[in-house]
Amino acid sequence: MLTSTMVVTAMIFATILTASVFALVFVGLGGDETIETILTAMPGGATGALIFAMALIFILGFFLDFVEISVIVLPLLAPPLILLGHDPLWLAVLIAINLQTSFLTPPFGFSLFYFRGAARRRSRRGRSTAALCPSSACRSSP
Repeated sequence: MLTSTMVVTAMIFATILTASVFALVFVGLGGDETIETILTAMPGGATGALIFAMALIFILGFFLDFVEISVIVLPLLAPPLILLGHDPLWLAVLIAINLQTSFLTPPFGFSLFYFRGAARRRSRRGRSTAALCPSSACRSSP
């Protein structure tokens, strides 16, 4: 039990370490300025940039865990969005809701696996996903 805990902890620290190295290299090569330029040039101004960022986080939620999104993507997107005039608290709330929705969407949705484990044996994954779709739609709507 202790060994598996150490392995999981080491994997989380490895993810954070490699994300920090990636961010350092990315900033060193001017990638943060490129992202800021892209976000400021979005049609719709600050609102268009926010919609683009939320859509990107939502799509990444299909394939990545929230830890990877939080450690790799958010440090690149959040500062330019704050500089565009978005309130940091409301931006954090929007991102948290968006990341919560990624828990419910297949193929990576953790909640689907938890739900299936608690459901009856003959429950199929497709049926579980269909049951969670209305909740996901309500959460994603403005």
